Amino acid sequence: MSEAIPPELRTARDFLRWGVSRFHEHGLVFGHGTDNAFDEARLLVTHALHLPFGVDDAWLDGALTAEERAAVHGLLTRRFRERIPAAYLTGEAWFAGLPFEVTPEVLIPRSPLAELIEARFAPWIDPERVTDALDLCTGSGCIAIATALHLPEARVDASDVSPAALAVAARNCARHGVTDRVRLVQSDLFAALADRRYDIIVSNPPYVDAGEMAALPPEYRHEPELGLAAGGDGLDLVRCILAEAGSHLNPGGILVVEVGNSAEALARAYPRLPLVWLEFERGGEGVFLLTAEQLAEHRAELDAARTPGRCPPGSL
Repeated sequence: MSEAIPPELRTARDFLRWGVSRFHEHGLVFGHGTDNAFDEARLLVTHALHLPFGVDDAWLDGALTAEERAAVHGLLTRRFRERIPAAYLTGEAWFAGLPFEVTPEVLIPRSPLAELIEARFAPWIDPERVTDALDLCTGSGCIAIATALHLPEARVDASDVSPAALAVAARNCARHGVTDRVRLVQSDLFAALADRRYDIIVSNPPYVDAGEMAALPPEYRHEPELGLAAGGDGLDLVRCILAEAGSHLNPGGILVVEVGNSAEALARAYPRLPLVWLEFERGGEGVFLLTAEQLAEHRAELDAARTPGRCPPGSL
């Protein structure tokens, strides 16, 4: 039985205030596109009313129809009762200024890598010479698609182990008109990529360690565990990527990987590796960069550090 709508709630502004209060009352956690209760409530209210998020505030004071009141109330209630992130309720998230379909089969885009893609990976590589790029663990396809749009002369491979995630990525490729330049590949890391080489390998792989997984708030538990969990120290997949990426980079190529809160564990695990930690004007951290030449120089060390029993057969 649906919850009764308080009769005092007549306008979008009424529901916005009510939603913010309920979100605080229930202790919601944010971080899937918004970072506060007000923006999250506004996102849901405007979505339910088929209005843009940044609509003029004057529009919020118009009386709503019974159908509109039910739609707004339903979304807000699901958010605080079921702790579902707003992006899954609306079916859409934004990355690098672009809208993407999201479902519970993929993580909700929120990576600082968007800023690097918008800069066309400069100054770390000459964008004009990039012909081939790889997005490893593509999920919704947002990184691959944004890369293709900002590097229009490049071909982009987008790989993921999950067929369900690749189905979402395929719809996003069609939405943004890049199906001719983004090739979707079902692959456990590099396993199905044979001997292909790239100028850029970029990845936002699973990197959540066991302790952090155990402490995740309810909102994050709606996301696929396959896209989050990465062993005791959060580096199971990153070790594999480091071991094999050099064999898939062209001379002068770069590897860019997001490891989030596992950055300290990575630095401890590879004290001799010349990791460059990227800085972002819009915030975000835990993204490192290595060149093809640096990976080649440390190849023996990286290969020896592979995660036992986890790294799939690759091209080494």
